Amino acid sequence: MQPLNASESSTRRELRPYSGEICPDVDPSYDPLSDPTVRAIGMMGSAGGELPEPVRKLCYALGVAIAKSGCVLITGACPGLPYDCARGARASGGLSVGVSPALSRSEHVNKYASPVDAYDVIIYTGSGLMGREVHNIHSSDIVIIAGGHSGTLGEFAIAYDEGKLIGVLTGSGGIADDINRIIPILDKVTGAVLVYDDDPERLVRRCIEAYQEGHFKRPSTFQAEPTDEERTWPSSPSSAPQVS
Repeated sequence: MQPLNASESSTRRELRPYSGEICPDVDPSYDPLSDPTVRAIGMMGSAGGELPEPVRKLCYALGVAIAKSGCVLITGACPGLPYDCARGARASGGLSVGVSPALSRSEHVNKYASPVDAYDVIIYTGSGLMGREVHNIHSSDIVIIAGGHSGTLGEFAIAYDEGKLIGVLTGSGGIADDINRIIPILDKVTGAVLVYDDDPERLVRRCIEAYQEGHFKRPSTFQAEPTDEERTWPSSPSSAPQVS
């Protein structure tokens, strides 16, 4: 994790004024709509199938970028591209959290053939492959997709429907390279914002900037209706321009 600079440290103190070993359980002054901190970035992508070496390297670099940004990485604790991303995050000193479909470590390894070594923490949901997708999305401030098949499409659909900020690693194949064709078919504005980029480090930076500029005020489409001022935030189809 990267050390906080003076400005960030000051903001943290204002948001949660800890005062020693014992402090109140709840901070009555804390307002989530005034806190633009990005704490967790979720990475969703292909767990299997054909995974070209250049794409695997891109996802490893994505993990490095997330760690260097000071954010926690969240993935489905599966093989493939999420595993590459988790390895990159851990190699760079980041914190890596996996959300497993299994009930236990034994089931995670033996039934789902999934790794454990790249994760600092694994949350065993017992929810199965589809059920754990909801946990992945809800636990992430920002969701980034790379490659992907039907499972990644499901995770994207949850994130899109719930108005998340979604990064798309272009050039990684699969669903990620077809999202721009899927959006018009959905014909639905949820408040989700999409950021496209083919450079992992730049993608992470742009996603964090977009979140801090205002998206943190609209974390879910199921919350109260946004104010007129909040409605001016770019809607999904015309979000951030693609960078190639």
